[in-house]
Amino acid sequence: MTYILLLVGFALLIKGADYFVEGASKIAQSLNVSPLLIGLTIVAFGTSSPEATVSIVAALEQNAGVAIGNVVGSNIFNITFVVGVTALLNPLTVESETIRKEIPFTLLASIALIVLISDISLQSFQNNFITRSDGLIFLLFFAIFLYYIFEVARNSRDQMKESPKAQKEKTFSGKSVLFTILGLAAIIFGGDLVVDNASKIAISFGMSETLVGLTIVAVGTSLPELITSVTAALKKESEIALGNIVGSNIFNILFVLGAASVISPLAVDSKIFIDVLLMILLTGVLLIFSRTHFKIGKYEGIFLASAYILYMVYIIIRN
Repeated sequence: MTYILLLVGFALLIKGADYFVEGASKIAQSLNVSPLLIGLTIVAFGTSSPEATVSIVAALEQNAGVAIGNVVGSNIFNITFVVGVTALLNPLTVESETIRKEIPFTLLASIALIVLISDISLQSFQNNFITRSDGLIFLLFFAIFLYYIFEVARNSRDQMKESPKAQKEKTFSGKSVLFTILGLAAIIFGGDLVVDNASKIAISFGMSETLVGLTIVAVGTSLPELITSVTAALKKESEIALGNIVGSNIFNILFVLGAASVISPLAVDSKIFIDVLLMILLTGVLLIFSRTHFKIGKYEGIFLASAYILYMVYIIIRN
């Protein structure tokens, strides 16, 4: 029964995220919000809503291993497997100024994470924690990121003015609001099911909460990113595909961990340091790939997807 409830939880997360993104996007369009702003916020943050729900619920239930492992595992999955598979289907062109600035911001957020969890090394504390103060720092960084996005959106309003008729055709509807509310409800309920049942499975197999967060929960909550990016790649909208992944990773670290740690300080498992360092390294690799030829091609895709498979083998053996 535990496995069935876990699958039901994942199904609710994925379908809830789908409804949430669809409903919120239509509302944003009907309110004449810039399409670029929709892509960078609604799509990226909407597909990250399962991670947010799972980590916040885990924090409330004192499952710090799941809360932190979910974010780190999801980010590694996004920048390796999701980018890799997407690039294999259609090479990702990286031309936008926005994308080139967001990847370094992701790297900065990842470095901030490793600094803030290193309490024993940097401050001679007895334990490593993501404290409420750390959480507020993350949320402050997130506010700066949002300001940057709104500036980008404001500067792109000229594109909207070119097709005012297309904007007027999109009318505000109760159906969009209903989709958004139902999506959020499914995400919240599904997140609760995933945390509870994944923790039970971890105990029955002798797995640590951190390992479960890095594997089962991380992959499950990252499926919306995978589906969204693959769909965007097939439609040859590479900027949306890569923007979704990078935006989601920023959201995961700054908002998800920020909100979760403000609710309840998170104890840090010493094993997670290797995973965070690997996340930083892989983000650096993604930055190099995107800046060298302004394209992430099939060879880079194979490298990134293979890196995730090797990572999965490593953490399973490590447990």
